[in-house]
Amino acid sequence: MTVSSFLDTNVLLYAGSNAPQDAVKKARALRLIRRAPFAISAQVLQEFVANALTKKSLGLSEANIVATIQNLRDVPTQPITRELVGQAWHLRQRFQISHWDAVLLAAAQELGCETLYSEDFTHGQLYGSVTVINPFLEESV
Repeated sequence: MTVSSFLDTNVLLYAGSNAPQDAVKKARALRLIRRAPFAISAQVLQEFVANALTKKSLGLSEANIVATIQNLRDVPTQPITRELVGQAWHLRQRFQISHWDAVLLAAAQELGCETLYSEDFTHGQLYGSVTVINPFLEESV
């Protein structure tokens, strides 16, 4: 299955958040997920679990975390390989971004995605073949 969009961890975290202050972002994240198809990476899954377990303000139980992982079982997921890390190295240098952001971009590129939905990059910027859209900005709705 070919997908044109890739979701960053923050989209999954907001979609599951039970924090009252995240209500608007939760609604936007859920709308985006329901518009699927989308792809993720093993890094996104790892970051989701780590943050869901440690950020108690999200109100995610272990059952919520397991259910989210199970619900993502059919979503195309890019593994983190040595080659992907090498690609990320070049993206990090080219765009002056963090290693972790570069790995996300490399994963999105590897899967052929045109759009990366995230609030952690510059909204609207083209990074190689991937455009980043912040779905939580008013203008991106």
